[in-house]
Amino acid sequence: MKINYNHGGARIGAGRKKNTGKFKEKTQVMRIPISLVNNVGQALKEYKKEIDKFSVPKPNAPDVSIPFFSSRVQAGFPSPADDHLEDSLDLNKYLIHHEESTFFVRAQGDSMLGAGIYPGDILVVDKSLDAKNGKIVIAVVDGEFTVKRLQRYQNKITLKSENPNYKDIDIKKENELTIWGVVTSVIHKYL
Repeated sequence: MKINYNHGGARIGAGRKKNTGKFKEKTQVMRIPISLVNNVGQALKEYKKEIDKFSVPKPNAPDVSIPFFSSRVQAGFPSPADDHLEDSLDLNKYLIHHEESTFFVRAQGDSMLGAGIYPGDILVVDKSLDAKNGKIVIAVVDGEFTVKRLQRYQNKITLKSENPNYKDIDIKKENELTIWGVVTSVIHKYL
């Protein structure tokens, strides 16, 4: 009789779930001299505090589905309305595709007006998406947070403003750049 023992190796579902750590992103192991461990730990705590200042907490509300009409609203000349209810719409499901890697942040300044991002708007940011050329990203440049359009051309990276009153940020070798996530939506209130 042959007995098959399932011992050793990784168990399915074992270990820390992806994007669930303190910083909600992938981690990397690095070696730090023992004499610097406390300093690095304190620096990370301070960094997390800075990030938390800009974060808008996600609502812990149940699904809220609102009627969604299939007829479109004319922005030009009016046309007769269909009064046809298509479905219901839950904004959480519509705006958030990867809950474990999505966060909200409030925009400051007016460097992205051309992209429809105004001061006080809430940006929906997904950390699991690739920061591809042309995407609007949340970046940290030399320790400063910014929202800009990512432009990659050959070996050059530029963070572009969407307002001619602001200069683009050309990333040089000496700059430290971290892309925190890709902006997927903007919540803009008129009232």
